Amino acid sequence: MGSSDTSKNEDLWRVPLPGALGPLDAHGRRIGAPAPDLSISVIIPCLNAENGLKRTLDSLASAERSGFAPEIIIADGGSTDATRDIAEAAGARVIESAPGRGIQLAAGARAAKGDWLLFLHGDTALERGWAASVMVFASNDRNRERGAVFTFALDDDSPAARRLEGMVRWRNRWLGLPYGDQGLLIHRRFYRRLGGYKEIPLMEDVDFVRRVGMSRLALFDIKAITSAERYVRAGYLRRALRNLFCLTLFFLRVPPRLIARIYS
Repeated sequence: MGSSDTSKNEDLWRVPLPGALGPLDAHGRRIGAPAPDLSISVIIPCLNAENGLKRTLDSLASAERSGFAPEIIIADGGSTDATRDIAEAAGARVIESAPGRGIQLAAGARAAKGDWLLFLHGDTALERGWAASVMVFASNDRNRERGAVFTFALDDDSPAARRLEGMVRWRNRWLGLPYGDQGLLIHRRFYRRLGGYKEIPLMEDVDFVRRVGMSRLALFDIKAITSAERYVRAGYLRRALRNLFCLTLFFLRVPPRLIARIYS
């Protein structure tokens, strides 16, 4: 995610940890800095996400200790498990949507009230300190014309997981293609100006991030820790190759509905 001079300008691309700007208090706020007036909506598309959703919502709860309380929207695509109960117990707002991640993300964005939108998957938890990093980014008015993603990580200690994380770092740095499991923070006006998420069955994240553009994406050093269950179940190599195949088809302009059949 950068220009052809990515390696040279990498420090401009990465968002510094809040501690790099001065000492922090126990809640991740910079000592002596005024609390920002931050209006943010977190949008989480879900479909039968009971296994990971509580961990995701628990990770968001730390925002209040950093000085702001985000609106949390669950765009539910017709879950038949305990997804809705878990969301409502955490104080999240649940909206109904037709299934399909692109459809659900777009529906959540339309329902959101915040000036900033944070899109997050239901099996992804943000690392401690995420809220302070978001405040640092959002406090710079120039970033209203940029987007930011988190550093990809898996909740698996295996060597295969570390290799995949390394592949994602390479893809981010040289291709500028973070996927949706890294989250995306973007100002509402910029999101709308770019046309928002397309209501397509697959590759909605790649489609949108390409419209944001490599030079307008920043990377948080804070990790977005995603469940490795799908990789463990399908096999790391097999799933990674399938994802790469689907990405290639997308770049070859194969319709997303056909790619979705292959993916599933």
